[in-house]
Amino acid sequence: MNFGRLWAVIRKEVLHLLRDRRTLGTIITLPIMQLFLYGYLTNDVTHIPTAIFDQSKTPESRALLTAFTNTTYLDMKYFENSFDAVQRRIDGGDAKIGVLIPPDYATKLRSGRTAQVGVIVDASEPTSANVVLGLASGVGQALSTQLVVQRAGRMGVPPPPQLIDVRARAWYNPTLSNVYFIVPGVIAVVLVFITTIQAVTVIVRERERGTIEQLVVTPITGLELLLGKIIPLIGLGYLEITVTLLVASFWFGMPIKGSLLLLYALCLVFFFSTLGIGVLISTVSKTYQQAVQVAQMLLLPSILLSGFIFPRESLPYWLQLIGGLFPLTYFVVVIRGILIKGVGIEFLWKQILPLLALGLLFFGVAISRFQKRVD
Repeated sequence: MNFGRLWAVIRKEVLHLLRDRRTLGTIITLPIMQLFLYGYLTNDVTHIPTAIFDQSKTPESRALLTAFTNTTYLDMKYFENSFDAVQRRIDGGDAKIGVLIPPDYATKLRSGRTAQVGVIVDASEPTSANVVLGLASGVGQALSTQLVVQRAGRMGVPPPPQLIDVRARAWYNPTLSNVYFIVPGVIAVVLVFITTIQAVTVIVRERERGTIEQLVVTPITGLELLLGKIIPLIGLGYLEITVTLLVASFWFGMPIKGSLLLLYALCLVFFFSTLGIGVLISTVSKTYQQAVQVAQMLLLPSILLSGFIFPRESLPYWLQLIGGLFPLTYFVVVIRGILIKGVGIEFLWKQILPLLALGLLFFGVAISRFQKRVD
């Protein structure tokens, strides 16, 4: 072995890596980013937004709410004046738990009778639902035991063993099937990969082959060229979501409760944002390898911070803000809301507006940069 020749090859490759700053930056930053993301991601269910309808409004009902709050699992965010208001909060995704305290709650406890409390759980996310269903019964039993001891000490006569009867119900997914939670999220993730990676591929590959320069000398404008490339990708995205919905329905038995027309209309908004990201990546990348690396840097946090797998409420606030920059975060809520909950635009507008804003932003910037590159 000639070590001189070996050193020459090593030196050439090192210089090549140092000159390719984008690839070098990706290699260095990607593992650091993964470390931060995985370090903060957790399956722990904490700080779940909760809506309360307290018809009793007594020290006893406040003690019950305090017992729920002290578990750190529930955040008492919305105090409503009707059951319908609580239902709207859960349908719209603002709250995942509803606590219903009847008007005679304190009266029954003071007379030694059993008082019922209703807890509604959004079971479209089975992980959180399982925890809360067990938590509700546990809090009721613990508080009942405390009251039993207090009454026995004061009166010498033991009251019923279960003073507080917490009735927990799972909405949208009574069987707590993980399929109902995972499948809609998988559909959204698949659409992100297909549209983003394909947008990168069709543009960067053509630039590498040199055929895009041949199109530039024709009378076609940059906007026409871009639309001509992404419209077939939109059709591919619609084909993909149709196939996945058929498989989810007929093979996995997942019901489709909402409007498919609304879902397909919102898919178009989602496609423009993901295709815009793909075009933006292609305009800042010189090679296909660089483009794929940049796409991975964006798609990885997009998936991990979207709520597809991990509850977003358990993330630090700054990670929730970063997750809000990705279209997938809003589309996961939209597709689960339509397929599992069967809700409409009146409950999903808080997700639709930022999704539309991101779509206009990404696609507008992508058009601008693509036209400059073509010109």
